[in-house]
Amino acid sequence: MTPILVSADDYGLAPGVGHSIRELIAAGRLSGTSCMTSCPGWPSEAERLRPLADLADIGVHLTLTDQPSLRVIAGFAPDRRLPALSEVLRRALTKALPLDEIGREIEAQLDSFEHAMGRRPDFLDGHHHVHQLPGIRTIVADVAARRLTPGGYVRTCTDGPLRIVTRRVATVRALVLTALGTGFRRLLARRGIRTNRGFSGVHDFTGQVPYAALFERFVQGARAGTLIMCHPGFVDAELRAADSLTDQRVNEHAFFAGADFLALLARRGLRVTRFRDTIGA
Repeated sequence: MTPILVSADDYGLAPGVGHSIRELIAAGRLSGTSCMTSCPGWPSEAERLRPLADLADIGVHLTLTDQPSLRVIAGFAPDRRLPALSEVLRRALTKALPLDEIGREIEAQLDSFEHAMGRRPDFLDGHHHVHQLPGIRTIVADVAARRLTPGGYVRTCTDGPLRIVTRRVATVRALVLTALGTGFRRLLARRGIRTNRGFSGVHDFTGQVPYAALFERFVQGARAGTLIMCHPGFVDAELRAADSLTDQRVNEHAFFAGADFLALLARRGLRVTRFRDTIGA
């Protein structure tokens, strides 16, 4: 059976998100999760995650948009509130980011992970995929070479254009992510840093199409090492205060926790596994 990665983003964002992800990890439904270590609830959420750390890949969801920062960043997060994605994207493309300060914030987020979990992360990715942006991606490659566990990896959000077009889900956005990620993948390869071998899971989060139907498309053409990003969670007051993505998380949790997910995997000849089990497959 083809080994794939199903990785949940946003652990640490809110208690309901953490509860959902832990439940799915314990049931063997996820390959891993990436953690937002600058969020206020991270220390307590890390304590709840530690007993499950041997069951899944646990990484850092590098956060440079919309959420709190760990450090004051002059001209970027002066009040320890990170800017919107549109602002980060504009400044990245015009080479106007304070990269030295951003590098120190990224190091602080990894320090926060290691302090709470007592170990290095298994992988790195980015909230809103900002880890692939020009300037930031060079920092991420440097950090990954020094601070991942042996055999760790960095998520790249690239896939074959034909697979993206055939899926017919958020096609333009997925193609843009692939364009941004292609140079990043080459950079990581030059540094000898492992990556996933395909990427899916991008959609509009409106819930207009049932998530089970979306996931069926996400795994079309999946090969060994393809990573499907997901956002399961339960809604609570903290989540509503922190993020606009709320009710759709419940739909994703219900799908992954249910029998339809297992049936789909069996039908497609897929198995959910950790990254180390995709190497050489």
